Amino acid sequence: MVGTVRLHGLVVIVLCGLMGLALATPSAPGAKVYFIELKDGDTVKSPFVVRFGLSGMGISPAGVENQPNTGHHHLLVDATLEGDALKFPIPNDEHHLHFGKGQTETVLTLPPGKHTLQLVLGDWQHVPHEPPVMSERITITVQ
Repeated sequence: MVGTVRLHGLVVIVLCGLMGLALATPSAPGAKVYFIELKDGDTVKSPFVVRFGLSGMGISPAGVENQPNTGHHHLLVDATLEGDALKFPIPNDEHHLHFGKGQTETVLTLPPGKHTLQLVLGDWQHVPHEPPVMSERITITVQ
């Protein structure tokens, strides 16, 4: 019986993963995310403010289903998100920062040196839209 329950659980997990691939939330045509004020090549002192811009779509908190053409911000710090990773929820760790309450800015503290930053809009389940709404990856220097 335990083996049957584990197999059933595995089947559910696999099916959910497949459904997640098939049910990507569409993005609005021409939607863009971008950094406000912060530019590629900037030098900043830590801590510093990072403001998120969005055009062509609106902000909606994570977990709120059926809000077309909306999402919430994720900030990638010294990380990339590409290929099949764009079909699954964005990780939540020190390199993948979630702003699921609809925040449009944060104060970031980073160690001195070069760092990359990129914004990604996620749907109500933290999955990038299809096609993904992502900023250019910028490199900054922290003093």
